[in-house]
Amino acid sequence: MTRVEKSILVNVPVSVAYNQWTQFEEFPNFMGGVQSVTQLTEDRLQWVAEIGGVKRQWEARILEQVPDRKVAWAATEGATNAGEVSFQDMGAGQTSVRLVLEYEPEGLIEKVGDKLNFIERQVTSDLEKFKFFIESEGYATGAWRGSVNEGAQAGAPTVEHAAASRGDSGKAGISGKAVAAGLGVAAAVAAAATSASKRSDESQTETTAETTTFREVGRTAPAATTTTASTTETTVEPAPLADAPTASMDDVPAVDLTGVEDRASTGPRKDDRTI
Repeated sequence: MTRVEKSILVNVPVSVAYNQWTQFEEFPNFMGGVQSVTQLTEDRLQWVAEIGGVKRQWEARILEQVPDRKVAWAATEGATNAGEVSFQDMGAGQTSVRLVLEYEPEGLIEKVGDKLNFIERQVTSDLEKFKFFIESEGYATGAWRGSVNEGAQAGAPTVEHAAASRGDSGKAGISGKAVAAGLGVAAAVAAAATSASKRSDESQTETTAETTTFREVGRTAPAATTTTASTTETTVEPAPLADAPTASMDDVPAVDLTGVEDRASTGPRKDDRTI
């Protein structure tokens, strides 16, 4: 069993801080992972949250609620967590908000997240967001001043107050139905464990990669083969010229030179035209 206890001082009167905490449907404004909260009855709440990309839906029951003093809860099914938020007037318009959360880590992922204090840090973060939200507004967005089991003197609920069923551990970090059995802050449990799961997966992937690299290095590399390129010198000789055709004198036609000889012997001819 793990117990987380955190307090924060908010600069608003106790009635304002308490009234805002009773506006469960406003929780998505400052609670990580919470998509919606619906108040079914005075003491039953329906939650919808997205955890690690998976949408979850569950119910929680209020065990005790006293105006300006406290709200206590426990899971109704599939969960092993419970808790209490108390309010103390510190005077001068300031209020101390104290959260006590008890849960039982189930499965490897939840136990890893628990050891690394993811849940404690997420609870601190959500309380700081609540402080910023209510101080920025300066007033409560609504109020429910009714009581649930006032005077029961039940004290702070423990995991024994939660339902006996063990939930669906491992599917979404902290059991999906137990994520926020307590009025929003318990939703931080799931978000933190989911973060631890993702980091664990990344670490496992890196380890596998390193192992593969080690095996590759350990292999015997094949001997290198060197190929020498050979150069063949080829001498290109010109092709022999074809023999030119030889003309025979017998193929030359005879030329009549009779007129040429007569003109050569008689000289140039006279122009005997009459002028």
